Amino acid sequence: MGNPVTMSRDHVRSAERADGAASAAAPTETPFLELLARGAPVDAYEQPVLLARAEGRPGETVGALEHAKLLALRVRAELEGRRRREAELSALFETAHDLAGLRDLDSVLRAIVQRARSLLGTDVAYLSLNDPARGDTYMRVTEGSVAARFQQLRLGMGEGLGGLVAQTARPYVTDDYFKDDRFQHTHAIDAGVRDEGLVAILGVPLMLGHHVIGVLFAADRRARVFEREQIALLGSFAALAAAAIDTANLLTETRSALAGLERANEIIRDRSAVIERASDVHDRLTELVLRGGGVHDVAAAVSQVLDGTVEFTEAADTPQGPLEASRAEGHAVRHKDDWIAAVAAGGELLGALVLHGHPGLDPVDQLTLERAAMVTSLLLLARRSALDAEQRVRGELLDDLLDARDRDPRLLRERAARLHADLDATHVVLAARLDGPAADAEQEADARRRLWSAASHLAATRHGLAAARDGGTVLLLPLRTGDTATALARRTARHLGTAVHEPVTVGASAPVRDLAAHPDAVAAAYQEGRRCLEALRLLGRAGDGAAAEDFGFLGLLLAGDRDIAGFVDRTIGQVVAYDERRGTDLVRTLDAYFTCGMSPARTKDELHVHVNTVAQRLERVGRLLGDDWQSPARALEIQLALRLHRLSAAEQR
Repeated sequence: MGNPVTMSRDHVRSAERADGAASAAAPTETPFLELLARGAPVDAYEQPVLLARAEGRPGETVGALEHAKLLALRVRAELEGRRRREAELSALFETAHDLAGLRDLDSVLRAIVQRARSLLGTDVAYLSLNDPARGDTYMRVTEGSVAARFQQLRLGMGEGLGGLVAQTARPYVTDDYFKDDRFQHTHAIDAGVRDEGLVAILGVPLMLGHHVIGVLFAADRRARVFEREQIALLGSFAALAAAAIDTANLLTETRSALAGLERANEIIRDRSAVIERASDVHDRLTELVLRGGGVHDVAAAVSQVLDGTVEFTEAADTPQGPLEASRAEGHAVRHKDDWIAAVAAGGELLGALVLHGHPGLDPVDQLTLERAAMVTSLLLLARRSALDAEQRVRGELLDDLLDARDRDPRLLRERAARLHADLDATHVVLAARLDGPAADAEQEADARRRLWSAASHLAATRHGLAAARDGGTVLLLPLRTGDTATALARRTARHLGTAVHEPVTVGASAPVRDLAAHPDAVAAAYQEGRRCLEALRLLGRAGDGAAAEDFGFLGLLLAGDRDIAGFVDRTIGQVVAYDERRGTDLVRTLDAYFTCGMSPARTKDELHVHVNTVAQRLERVGRLLGDDWQSPARALEIQLALRLHRLSAAEQR
């Protein structure tokens, strides 16, 4: 834009060439008008006067320039003031506009603090609010702050500059905070101010009526004098902030009142729905009981009421943790996305009502499920009372099968048919006994009664028979297609143990058939089941279930029919079958291998083959029998099976 001194020199020289009074005024006003027009800084206005003095201009000219400079500076100050007030009014207008559309109080307060800092040109601006509960004031919004301790300050009433403003409801300003003894200095406040590096601080109160609710601050990190206009401007922003807080509080109260009304209406609607639903459930369950409905009818009715799928499950088929928790608490409990309500009578778990796929369940629906579980337990108890006579009849029939071997098969079949049992089907005889510790004779007798009750219930639901015998229980259960005696024994042990809350050990016989025609087979099978039961207890497997086939060669001693062929087949049957299909000599190689003390070198001499041939044959045996075939236990069983196989082959020849 050019050098101000050079430009002023040109203007002075042009003024000398002007004519008359006009020529005297022009050189004194023109340079300052141009300085005003381009918004020059204050020090530029000294240049025309300094140049005139340097060139030795007449005193009148210098005086006129001095007077024009003062007028120009006054005009400049007036223009600056107008611009500043225009910016302040614009900021206030924008803030008021934000208040009109108030949605987020924090955002409005942050905008007020940001604009106050910008217009006052301070390093930091911040706003604190009073806490009536604690009787102090705390930082709410900061702008330009860098110290964490400062941002978390709390000031007691009368402490520091802010505490004094909050207490007196008057603005306070200090040019140098740490040298100002008008304020009550505390270690915590001074440490925070020192961390932030503040020196000059201005604080004005936020007023709602006659009450101070907080303080708005502007502060610099250097000494500074805040002008009256700046104090007034910050006070205007404080008034807007107070209005924003008041508006937000009113909105909050209004929303709270509306929410309260909505909740009241919801409660009224819910209570009405609860009464209607409870009445509906009561009517449905009453109708079910009166017309002799069963547990599955209850589940179907509750499914309709709860708009979900409810089913009755046996205790053994229900997750044990949630089931026990429901029984102990007397309430339905959540398990993943299901709800489980225990169906219990006294100390016995009869099963559960399970509501599927309902992760969220309100208290009313939960109570409905619990009441349905209670009705279910009553129905089960009523049905159990009706079944007691039938169970006694079942026990008498099983006693006759075990003891009276000369019964008429036709009569046995007819008696079984009336109990929905089929004596021509394949059955397994199971001997069950409690293995939990009994504190006294009375508790032991009670435990046996519970075992008998649970076994009778299981027999009735599986179309079998049950009787109390030899301090335990004997069951006769049909064997399903694809099932095994071992699997049935283990399931029965789990089911009875869950029902009576104590370990129950179960020994199973081999499958027996045509019981009506051969009732003596039941007694023999029962003795086999008892031997398996005792073997489990001796082996420390209390609470488990097993059949003779699970004990390896010991099963030959436990089984009633001494199933030698079955033992040989289970032990080396794959090797024998491989020889028969391929014409190989694996069985003979195995026999020679064990005869030679499991030495491949001696085995090849015994067989008159190469040692590699022995190795290849033994590798094939390992693939057929498993990698552990040479372990001591397996090797013993294999040697016994080989000897029995030789004996069997010799008998056939």
